[in-house]
Amino acid sequence: MIRYRLAQAADAALIHAMLLEMAEGEAFGGSVESLLAHGFGQMPRFRVVLAEDRAAQALGFCLFLPEYSSWRGAMGVFVQDLYLRPSARGLGAGRGLLAAAWAQAQDWQPQFIALMVKRSNLPALGFYRNLGFDLREAADPLILSGAALQTVLGAAG
Repeated sequence: MIRYRLAQAADAALIHAMLLEMAEGEAFGGSVESLLAHGFGQMPRFRVVLAEDRAAQALGFCLFLPEYSSWRGAMGVFVQDLYLRPSARGLGAGRGLLAAAWAQAQDWQPQFIALMVKRSNLPALGFYRNLGFDLREAADPLILSGAALQTVLGAAG
């Protein structure tokens, strides 16, 4: 049996450990402190649902936040990270984490779930497509950070 629960501040180190597992050696700049500050501080910016086995051992997590779509005119749930430890894959915990995140986000009155997945992650793509996820739009996500962000901010001032 898998149990799902909303994470608390005391779970930040566990969430961080699973984020490191998920990163699989890629550069990762997050910390326990940043999770605490942004997810469990005075004004939480995200929520996390944990999946646990009968012995309360963590199987995975779903980190999600509110999203507003001006195109849809509706609120949604954006899944930033969904991770299952290898031993938990194939047990239905991924679908369960999505359902638990949806249930925990009802105060946002969401109408959709959105997420991103690496094009190279074929198992994840298959999982999401089997659930009915479609490509969001004919657009790719972009990010501006570091020196380039500072250049833009400097030009705006």
